[in-house]
Amino acid sequence: MSNDTGSPQTKIYVRFDLVQRLQHIVFLISFTLLGFTGLPQKFPLSPISLGIFGIVGGIENARLIHHTSAIVMMIVSVFHVLEVLYRVMVLRTPISMIPWISDAIHVYEDVLYYLGLRKHKAYYGRYSYAEKMEYLALIWGTIVMGLTGFMMWNPISTLRLLPGEAVPAAKAAHGGEAILAVLAIIIWHFYHVHIKLFNKSMFTGKLSHEEMEHEHPAELAHINSEQQPGSIPPAVLRKRQYMYAPIAIVILALFSYGFYYFVGYETTAVVSPQLQPTLPVYVPQTATPSPSPTSTPTPLPTATPVPVTESSGSVPATEPPVAANLTWDTDIAPLFTQKCLMCHGATASGGLNLSTYADAMKGGVSGPPFTAGDSANSPVIAKFEGGKHPYAALSAEELDKIKAWLDAGALEK
Repeated sequence: MSNDTGSPQTKIYVRFDLVQRLQHIVFLISFTLLGFTGLPQKFPLSPISLGIFGIVGGIENARLIHHTSAIVMMIVSVFHVLEVLYRVMVLRTPISMIPWISDAIHVYEDVLYYLGLRKHKAYYGRYSYAEKMEYLALIWGTIVMGLTGFMMWNPISTLRLLPGEAVPAAKAAHGGEAILAVLAIIIWHFYHVHIKLFNKSMFTGKLSHEEMEHEHPAELAHINSEQQPGSIPPAVLRKRQYMYAPIAIVILALFSYGFYYFVGYETTAVVSPQLQPTLPVYVPQTATPSPSPTSTPTPLPTATPVPVTESSGSVPATEPPVAANLTWDTDIAPLFTQKCLMCHGATASGGLNLSTYADAMKGGVSGPPFTAGDSANSPVIAKFEGGKHPYAALSAEELDKIKAWLDAGALEK
């Protein structure tokens, strides 16, 4: 931190340089857009959400803005990592945003102050313990939101590695963390930075002498002690930059690959159908035509008598479909393709793959789901009839079809 010349009361201290302020502004804009377009998607039926969808031009535009803002946040986060590494490895700037033992002492001193047992608050350095905890919460929130956002953006890829419960869990974590982050910014950050004492340093980059005395007295004392490090010799600076460069290149390469995988690997499974334009129905106002009379009257159909057997003395009822005609290829496979292949297809949740007859009969980690010739003891029937399946459901007609197929021998073709 540098300061200009003049009397101590008129000195201006540089707190944040231009690079840090630009990072803050870009992150602020992307975070605001993420909250503005993300929370309405969590509460889509709220009147406020519907109003926001109307402002941005619909749910698809809201998702597009949300995804674009997420990409911007990922880019600025990686840039921040590279910038911090440069300051630590090359410029040898102290790591002042990580909590240390002194921060625990500051918490204890502040508690005594708030209880009236101490005359003044703790003497903070460049960052207080509250600012450090907020910074760590930002790092944690960015990681959680990035991972869960990827899982929802690429659900098919996620289910190749994780069970079917992973995507709903990611949705719950993403929405909950979003609410927590927005509330933390509005309640905590806004109060400490803009209400309790309006701090303009993140926009101007500077603090006055009075603000330094009030907010960062320990850092002010360190500056006035004239123990600031001198300039780095060019040879030493160049050597440190050579050490930093390969690390930065590896991070950039990994991020570029991950960024391509994140954005372009697959199209999200959640695509809203386009609304069709409303058009008036054309109905001509003409009289309903009547049939032309024929010269020869058409005889009315007569019912064909059904022979009555002597043994039963009644007319036989219509026979149900023959169960022996049911096969996997024509009847059962299309049913499972429609109902179950999202989780039990190539992803094989629980080891069960219903894509082919052979894989289906082999079963998964819980054993074969089908028992040929015995539908009553088939695990798949017990699973659906008992309502134990957490996601899928089969109608009574569909269950009867599967039972008939099993009792007929569970034929493939």
